Amino acid sequence: MLTKTVDVRETQANLQELLSLVREGTEIVLTEGTTPLARLVPIMLPPAQRVAGLHAGAIWTSEDFAEPLPEELWTETT
Repeated sequence: MLTKTVDVRETQANLQELLSLVREGTEIVLTEGTTPLARLVPIMLPPAQRVAGLHAGAIWTSEDFAEPLPEELWTETT
């Protein structure tokens, strides 16, 4: 992600231009002199709704999946 540093005194006059840069993926760091104050970054929208069954058969579960774990698993020390 590209980063551009802008003094807060310049933001009012250039807000539309800065927002265009943010839409394109540029991160804007707002500063007061040399002190960073804030960042303007694009909002990441959530991914599309998940679809059940989209990758049917892509995973498997062993036949003993629901069986109790062996006792030595709980009693052994490493």
